[in-house]
Parts: sequence; C-alpha cells; structure tokens
Amino acid sequence: MDPNEKYKKLLDYLASLQSGIVALSGGTDSFFLLSVARVALGEGVMAVTVSTPYISMREIMDAVRMAGKTGVKHKLLELPLIDDIKLNPEDRCYLCKRYLFSVLKEYAKKEGMQCIMDGTNADDLHDYRPGIRALKELDIVSPFLNQRWTKKDIRNEAKKSGLGDWNKQPGACLLSRMPYGHEITLHELGMIEGAERYLTRRGFEFARVRSYGNLARIEVLPRDRNRFFSENVLDEISGALKEIGYLFVTMDLEGYRMGSMNLELSEKNN
Repeated sequence: MDPNEKYKKLLDYLASLQSGIVALSGGTDSFFLLSVARVALGEGVMAVTVSTPYISMREIMDAVRMAGKTGVKHKLLELPLIDDIKLNPEDRCYLCKRYLFSVLKEYAKKEGMQCIMDGTNADDLHDYRPGIRALKELDIVSPFLNQRWTKKDIRNEAKKSGLGDWNKQPGACLLSRMPYGHEITLHELGMIEGAERYLTRRGFEFARVRSYGNLARIEVLPRDRNRFFSENVLDEISGALKEIGYLFVTMDLEGYRMGSMNLELSEKNN
C-alpha cells in the first residue's frame, strides 16, 4: 500500500475512536501514535505515563518531553511493584499489563475518554509477548496492530514527520533484565538502572545489563563490542559496576539481542 494512503487510513481509524488516552511509554511507537492521534482527535486525546520502580527514570523523562512536544495533556501515574510479579514469573508481562491497564481504564472512565490506546505493532507478534493477551482481554486499542503497521512503517513515518526520536532504541522495562523466577528487589533494580546509566554516559549508544543478583552480564550493540578489548576499559567498567553493587561483571560475547532472557524459556519449552 502507498505510504500516504496507509497514513490516511490510520488517521481515519483514529478519528473513528472519538476520544482516547495514549499509554505513552517514552518509546518511538507510543510517541508517534500520540502525535498522529493529536492530528486525528485534537483535544479528544491525552497521554498517560505509568511510573513504577521497574521503569527507568530515563524513559519516564523521555515520555514527559515527548508529551510536551505534542502539546497534549499529560498525566503521570505512580504505581507500586505488585506482589504478583515479585518473583518475575514467566507470565510477568501479562500480570503487569493486566494491572497497569486496568488502572488506566479506570482513569479513562473518570476523564470521560472512550478508549485506551497503546503502541503495539505487527512486529510485536513475532516475539514472546504475553502482555498482548492482557491488552485483548481489557479491550485496549492497538491502532498500529489494527492497521498492520510494522516497526519499520512507524520509524519511516516518524522520520518524515520531523517529530524526532524516530530511531530511538527500544527501552523495555527493567524486569526484562532479570531471569524468570528471580526475586525482584528495589535495590537490584537500582543497580541495573545505575549500571546502564553509567554505560550510556561512557558513550555506548545502547546497552543492556542483564542482572543475576551479584553478577552483571553486559550486552552492547555488536558493532560496539570491540570497544571493550582494552585492559584499561575492562578494568574501568568492572570497577564502576562493582561500585554500584555487583560482585562479578561479565560481557556477552554475542552482543545485544532483543529478548535474550527469553532464550532459556524457549529451550525449556522445546
């Protein structure tokens, strides 16, 4: 389909919703969705960002900045780490989204909004995403999924729009850095966020710190792996992460892979 026609169909679809809240995560998908919804619905759209202990402060601040760019009303909702996910179960994403979006639905009802929208797209169906089941159960609207937009479609249109952040790296929640069945503590969440913030300040475009209690496994983009191969760099990074709280610091030789914590789950289920 012609991109212009595809964009027009998305606008028409959003306009048919009459009004709604966009769940703004601080990522490219929800940011672009908010900007298009603003065009389609005008004052009939607002943004809500959920702040929990397992969402990095960088993502929260990005969401605040993004909402400011679009000029829509923006609400921050602070929610706790619920007991259901404190042991990081395999269906963590389902339990989390079920809880978070139930709260959002209540807020939408209070605000007189017709629906909740999120940035799920067609590519998300190709990864282990149990949270999508919760979205369906709660009748959350996923316009990109409905209109069969892929991540590439979103990035291309976001770039054309000049809105910015079109090539921002994905920012999954901090629970995705821990193995399933791992007890979650606020202290370890802080260690993960601190370690990733350090690597960003050090100039790594993108980094994940997979956390196993006192052991950190660093993933960076494959093209950045060679930057580690100096004794001084290795010592500095190891020392910094040990100051943050880790006892052992390792590097994943393959580099970053989306959903690498799901590999063990895939092996178990095969």
